[in-house]
Amino acid sequence: MVPAGHSHAETVAGRVQSSGPSAAELDWRPRSELPEEVRERVPVFCSGGYLPSNVDATPAGVADKNGEMPLQASSRDARYQIDSELYLQGDVELRQGGFQATGSEARYNQQTGEVNLRGPMVSRGQDFLLTGEDALYSVDSGRFDVNTATFLFHEAELRGTASSLSRIGEDQVVITNGMLTSCGPQQNDWAVVASDIELDRAEGFGSAKHVRLEVLDTPVFYWPYLTFPIDDRRKSGFLYPQFGSSNAGGGAFLATPYYLNLAPHYDATLTPQYIHGRGVFSEVEGRYLSELGQSVLQLGYINNDSAYEEEFPGEDGERWALDFTTRAGFGGGWNGYVDYAAVSDEDYLSDLNRTLEINSATHLRRRGGVRYSASNQYFEAYLNGYQTLDEDVLDINKPYDQLPEIIYGGSLDAGPFEALLESQYTWFDRDNEELSGLEKATGQRVRAIPEVALPMRALWGYSRPSVSLDYTRYELDDYEYNQRDGSFDRTVPVFEWDNGLYFDRRGELFDVPYNQTLEPRLYYAWADADDQGHIPDFDAGLRSFRFDQLFQRNRFSGGDRVGDTNQLTVALTSRFNDLLTGAERARVSIGQVHYFDDWDVTLNGNCGMADCSDTESPLAGELVLNPLENLEIRSSGLWDHENQETLEGRSQLIFHSEDYRYLATLGHTYNRGDGLVSTDDELEQTDIGTVFPITDRVSAIGRWVYDSVDDRTAGSLAGIEYNNCCWSVQVVHQNYLTSDEELDSRILFRVELKGLGGSGGATEDLSDAIYGYDERERRRFGTPRQ
Repeated sequence: MVPAGHSHAETVAGRVQSSGPSAAELDWRPRSELPEEVRERVPVFCSGGYLPSNVDATPAGVADKNGEMPLQASSRDARYQIDSELYLQGDVELRQGGFQATGSEARYNQQTGEVNLRGPMVSRGQDFLLTGEDALYSVDSGRFDVNTATFLFHEAELRGTASSLSRIGEDQVVITNGMLTSCGPQQNDWAVVASDIELDRAEGFGSAKHVRLEVLDTPVFYWPYLTFPIDDRRKSGFLYPQFGSSNAGGGAFLATPYYLNLAPHYDATLTPQYIHGRGVFSEVEGRYLSELGQSVLQLGYINNDSAYEEEFPGEDGERWALDFTTRAGFGGGWNGYVDYAAVSDEDYLSDLNRTLEINSATHLRRRGGVRYSASNQYFEAYLNGYQTLDEDVLDINKPYDQLPEIIYGGSLDAGPFEALLESQYTWFDRDNEELSGLEKATGQRVRAIPEVALPMRALWGYSRPSVSLDYTRYELDDYEYNQRDGSFDRTVPVFEWDNGLYFDRRGELFDVPYNQTLEPRLYYAWADADDQGHIPDFDAGLRSFRFDQLFQRNRFSGGDRVGDTNQLTVALTSRFNDLLTGAERARVSIGQVHYFDDWDVTLNGNCGMADCSDTESPLAGELVLNPLENLEIRSSGLWDHENQETLEGRSQLIFHSEDYRYLATLGHTYNRGDGLVSTDDELEQTDIGTVFPITDRVSAIGRWVYDSVDDRTAGSLAGIEYNNCCWSVQVVHQNYLTSDEELDSRILFRVELKGLGGSGGATEDLSDAIYGYDERERRRFGTPRQ
């Protein structure tokens, strides 16, 4: 793509105005006059658009013995002086190979091989249009010099002017006194102006001298020299500045990222920034691509954080963060990975982090390993450790490192039977000097679960009985429990029987044919496990009770607890499938577990239910509705039918218009807190988010999260967005909870100039906050960008 040019009679810098219509004016049409297929791609906030420029790209004529194409010319009148000059007048058309141009008259000097074409001159190509007052074309070299030029690139919708434009070769263009903008004709809301511009399409970049960014003909930025990419190839240089405001520190920040294209397979981005109240802060990202995969290293550093020193007297103001990830594919089903993160202090992520892909957490995971996957087996071996950020976390609550953990699983068909194996070896370790009892223990655990199943399937249903043996062996150090030895094992026999039927019928609703299914399911599980209070808790946890948990025999996660059970699950699912599109329009499921024996196995006194002798679980249900392609409603919950109350509920509505201009999300989460011991914290939150056009050009943006238990706002966004056909601006005010559960606020800005990108920091936060916002951004200036 070739940026260039400038012409505005009322401004200085030697700009000139073409006598005829400009390239943009020739192809611009009001919205009502555009062909339907073009009008559908034009955003509603644009008053018009450009007609496509499609020309016959087939070279004219037949090349001579030297491979050169002849010059073809036509006109109403012609005079020819033998071996001297050809003069053409009236509707002149010239063509040589892929070059085409029209004008009012032309003189071809046979001695020099040059054509002097007088305007109004028009040269049209595939997705570009060029006009000028007069031009000089060299038949031998293909050089094309145009005076008082205007140009238009249809695909990018960029137009411009220049006092002169020279196409030196197929890949080189030189522009003098040039202007470039994506605004429509007669609308110079913004423009890039330069005294000299050189474009090298072979190298994929351009350079410009004395560059100004003008807004409403007023200069706002100046660069004495600038290089920039003109295609998808990367080029070192400054990226657009980012700015905003936050209560963290003194408020305002300004960042000036610089991209380094070091080699085809590795690059880096340096982001120095100033944060008012803290000082100069820098972040760097390096990327490396090899035949095996990609690695990314991110660093953040501030030498003297004045706000941190003031908040924590005596602490060093030097702060840093590191995040490293790598993914490698070795072939044959093997791949490797590394994830490593570290920070200088627990407040770094909330105070300073802007670009590092580290989420706020109590513990930062460091993990690296290899995986293997095939159709009938899998293998993984890794090392896993943590950095605990919160200094107030007790040693007893710090997670164990796995040094290492090795996992293997496989399956084998043996006639009508299926044999399966899940196995795991782990060495657990952590600092235990200040610990005692079971919490002091470290060591090795080996777990293996061989299983034999008899799967039976038919079109109308299935049945799968299976038997397995859940075996675990421990070899522990520093084991202190009733003077027992640290070497012991655990064996749990398991029987499971999963059964399902499938019924369906066809019907019609609102003239749409559909298929309705009825899918009853019975699942029985028996596991003979004894009390396991003598086993340390390395990685065990209680699973949250959901609809999917109805069909799992073990209520514990991890490997240190295997639940005893004697249970029968009864469930029913019904689906409604659109026979015209194949889409699932609705799905409703409900089920319940019946327990025939009390539970003996607990984790820290919790068995997974409020009462370990309960004979029935709560009713668990799910509802998914997709009445329209762009509307989804989901709801799930737990219902205590004995006490007639809801224990837990989650509901969400997601809507977007076909063009993603309208976005809406509505969610509600409720947990009573005392219904299931595994979730003993009461919670009730309502979440509303929307992007709503007020006019064709102005949209309101908002999100509100309200915590009913604490009777306060847990987070909010409120902003406004303005779009026209060549620029947009967003201003957003955000409230969010910090790691200290305090409500902080900041103001985010983003200004985007169509064709040049944007500056500011609002978009990423909005993408995280409002479902569908990413897709809306891709579509905002027309056809979705791939």
